[in-house]
Amino acid sequence: MSAEAPTAAPAAVNLGYLVPICMAATLGGLLFGYDTGVISGAIEPLTARFGLGDFMKGWASGCVLIGCAAGVLLVGPLSDRFGRRPALLLSAAMFFASAIGTALPGTISVFILFRILGGVGIGIASISTPMYIAEVTPAQIRGRMVAVNQIAIVVGLAATSLVNYLIAQRGDQAWLISSGWRWMFATGVAPATVFALVLLPIPESPRWLVEMGRDDEAVAIMARVGGAKFAADEYSGVKAAVSREQGGWAELLSPGLRRPLLLGIALAILQQVTGINIFMYFGATIFRKMSASTGVDAGLLQQAIINGSCVLFTLVAIAKVDRWGRRPLLLLGSAGMGASLLAMGLTAQLTAGRGAAGDWMLVSIVLYIAAFGLSVGPVVWVILSEIFPTAVRGRALGLATFFLWAADYAVTQTFPILDANGSWFVREMSHAFPFYLYAAFCAVLALVVWRLVPETKGRTLEQIEEGWHR
Repeated sequence: MSAEAPTAAPAAVNLGYLVPICMAATLGGLLFGYDTGVISGAIEPLTARFGLGDFMKGWASGCVLIGCAAGVLLVGPLSDRFGRRPALLLSAAMFFASAIGTALPGTISVFILFRILGGVGIGIASISTPMYIAEVTPAQIRGRMVAVNQIAIVVGLAATSLVNYLIAQRGDQAWLISSGWRWMFATGVAPATVFALVLLPIPESPRWLVEMGRDDEAVAIMARVGGAKFAADEYSGVKAAVSREQGGWAELLSPGLRRPLLLGIALAILQQVTGINIFMYFGATIFRKMSASTGVDAGLLQQAIINGSCVLFTLVAIAKVDRWGRRPLLLLGSAGMGASLLAMGLTAQLTAGRGAAGDWMLVSIVLYIAAFGLSVGPVVWVILSEIFPTAVRGRALGLATFFLWAADYAVTQTFPILDANGSWFVREMSHAFPFYLYAAFCAVLALVVWRLVPETKGRTLEQIEEGWHR
């Protein structure tokens, strides 16, 4: 893509209209965070209730990601055919069904079945939310609005930690193992219901409407977003781009789109294999090991890290992503994440058996999560929502996000094995190996960004698409 491609003229944005519909869509991100994070507080009592070994413990945590992978492959063709809004409504229905099913299982197999169903909802929301926001928002604030979805994900994770903690305080350990964990999953019914209700009045994506030949509806929505001139200019650009597109898998896999597709897949994988979800899914376990040396309650520590670091620095990313650009934030964040992971590994290896790791490990984790919140967390989703043409955006995002969830599953399934007491990795490197491995992937991410990622700030989606053909 040419670095000199023109940027879009600023529009006079009607924030009173745009912000509420984007906020409604970002509730999908909140449920994304809520449903992925609930397992962190429930996994230990769930393990005790069903007598799970290391492999089954990883499977109970990671099976949701199989559903996520299935969901993203399903939603691409569905959202391209039926629209972005119906896809969001479908994810709300999946969240609702999963919350009930995971709260009431009599066997681990039933739990896993409904956990996978919830994963389908997460997969659908993970694509549909950023795609919808990107397609309805003017170029000059698109990065900020899409990045707000990451705040919603983090808020969902934080809300889960708080809810899990409050539920855990209502009874003793025996109650938590027999019934408490069920309430952790059941609380997802309320946000799923709210999500479905707030989606009902929002409009369809105007770019999808143009693709379907419903031009008058599209122009009316664009005019409400940015005024008549913005609507005319935006419609002209979208119409010209759509006229060149055919849609379907054949176009997506064509030589002309090979570069953005491979780049999207690479960024999706690298976002996950840099290790963020070991702290999200196994945070309570990691922090419990630290509590003996820090003297801080593990549940409160987890909540403080998520709320204080990730939310704060994601807010910084939202403020800067349309000013500094996507590339600088990704390079800064990948360097910070890599350095923090190396510090975690060295701390684990050099202080093994001496009980002195807690303070240094805590500082390193805070810095790691801060770097992720500043960059890789929100900015990868921004780029994925921008780089694909309208006619195949659903399919392209679905394919890239399939690899994202597959990578997430690989990390989630292997971490308990790599970090298990008695394993070769622990005997030789004292719990340090996973941190070194994820740090190496941070270096790969920085290299990919430096060599391959174009700067997309300030450009319309159609200008970005045109740049791939230069």
